[in-house]
Amino acid sequence: MSGEKARPNPARKERTMATRNFSMQAYWENQVENFTPKLHFCAQKGTWESWHQTAHAKYMELLGSFPDPVPLEAEVESSVEDDGLIRERVVFNSEPFMSVPCQVLRPKTMAADGTNAAILCSHGHGPFGKDPVAGIRSSDELSANIEIHNYDYGFQMAKAGYLTISPDLRGFGERRDGRNPFPGRDPCNVNYIRGTMLDRWPLTLNIWDMKCCIDYLETRPEVDPKRIGMMGLSQGGTMTTFAAAAEPRIAAADIMGYVNPWKGFAFERVNFCGSQIVPGIHAWFDTDDIAGLIAPRPLML
Repeated sequence: MSGEKARPNPARKERTMATRNFSMQAYWENQVENFTPKLHFCAQKGTWESWHQTAHAKYMELLGSFPDPVPLEAEVESSVEDDGLIRERVVFNSEPFMSVPCQVLRPKTMAADGTNAAILCSHGHGPFGKDPVAGIRSSDELSANIEIHNYDYGFQMAKAGYLTISPDLRGFGERRDGRNPFPGRDPCNVNYIRGTMLDRWPLTLNIWDMKCCIDYLETRPEVDPKRIGMMGLSQGGTMTTFAAAAEPRIAAADIMGYVNPWKGFAFERVNFCGSQIVPGIHAWFDTDDIAGLIAPRPLML
């Protein structure tokens, strides 16, 4: 009858409430549940070259602009013997008002004849930066960090006969603004938010610094420029993936503890930071796609 008020339908209300969600965590998990990036490689025979060309162009677009190049003005600030190696502290410029501190290791007997292979060794997400990777054991904390993660691969690879360079990424090691610059917050996330205001991303800036490390290695009299590789653990694996995809002078790559789908570690477990992404990256790629951009160069996982 027209004069009667509509009676609520309990079954309809139950169905409606069952579809409501207030959680942002659940929201993001729902967004990626059945999500496929736009340029995810489908492994169809004969399509790799065309995919690679299209995907690489989009990848470089997403990274945005690199800084303007500047003279490296590299300095070897110290050089000491260490367990059959020569250990150097090297600093160079990567852009106006930004410099990169590094540890460079090489066998004491390595000849300066331009025939030797070199490895760029990127550290993971931790307060010590390059030091444990370069085998610096100046404190109990550093020694424990090395032992727990088998983390001194820059030192180990130099002992195996390579020249290695281990730089600090931005916001880590000597480039960290104090031990706890933003209490309760990850400095990577703070710097990422700052970068969004200027259209500059920490990941892109770190890739640029890795490219400058390659520039520096090419000046070393010991090194064959065609035999430069890169390796890294955890966030160092992130950097190896992204830098090798962007820099063709990296002749081979060793990615450790990365190339897991973003659905798991970024959206479900939230085990990443603002130094490991650029805006829109997962709309187009997953981590294995970016690793695929390294092909046809050798890649170890």
